[in-house]
Amino acid sequence: MTAATTATPRTYSGVIPPVITPRSADGSVDTASLERVVDHLIDGGVTGLFVLGSSGEVPYLTNAERELVMTTIAGRNGGRVPLLAGANEQTTARVIEEGRRMVDLGADALVVTTPYYALSNAAEIEDHFRAVKAAVGVDIFAYDVPIRTNAKLPLDVALRLAEDGVIAGVKDSSGDDVSFRRLLLATAHLPGFAVFTGHEVVVDGALLGGAHGVVPGLGNVDPAGYRRMVDAAAAGDWAAVRSEQDRLAKLFTIVFTPDAARVSGGAAGLGAFKTALVLLGVIEDNAMSTPMASLDDAETAAIADILRSTGLL
Repeated sequence: MTAATTATPRTYSGVIPPVITPRSADGSVDTASLERVVDHLIDGGVTGLFVLGSSGEVPYLTNAERELVMTTIAGRNGGRVPLLAGANEQTTARVIEEGRRMVDLGADALVVTTPYYALSNAAEIEDHFRAVKAAVGVDIFAYDVPIRTNAKLPLDVALRLAEDGVIAGVKDSSGDDVSFRRLLLATAHLPGFAVFTGHEVVVDGALLGGAHGVVPGLGNVDPAGYRRMVDAAAAGDWAAVRSEQDRLAKLFTIVFTPDAARVSGGAAGLGAFKTALVLLGVIEDNAMSTPMASLDDAETAAIADILRSTGLL
């Protein structure tokens, strides 16, 4: 990813993980651990940081906590890599308000979902993105995550927004591989337009299909592994890409260690990432936002075994 100038639009590519939000045992945001996460990610070779995404537990954060997370990451980053911030709100006016606040706090670009709760049709979704872009004055990425919003970003809408320069790219977490490939093919002629996959274990296939990078929650744990994979793809070494992806797929099994009867699906994934970072000495505690359950000692031991088997411990 390169810095923006007035003449040349910013180019986005590579590994841009959605940064987790560490909490202390008392429930407060652990800013010292968060600063170590930033260093861990940048030392691992990431090309940007996605702040206040799903992996950052953004729906659970108060406005004050969101501001604390953004300012802490911006301060520790110190301009080393671009910051993409989630403007996570239900409606257009609230997204604009949140987006402006994040830009004022140091965001270089914004990541915006389709509207949720107030459910919209395709025309309203398109108008939503156009209004946000007109209001905030920075690059915006469309975040296609229907499991969270109950609305798939329509392909024809995405293409019109891309052609008109309203969106700088798409972070695709839809699980719709056909739509993803069609988006790549239809936008290949647009200079600088970036399509990212949000799926940790099929990045090799996405890169082979022309994706420009990955936004992996698991990248919090092993940013260097994802950077090696992206670099190998750029070099055309697809055997190395597959080998690294196979190892990362094994590492991803940490998310299946929690007891499903006790821990929700969302808490299992994020809790596994946090627990792994505790074991790696990056953060102090694996505490989750209320009401999500934190992982216990048995689950932590299982994750340690996986970290050892994949070369991280």
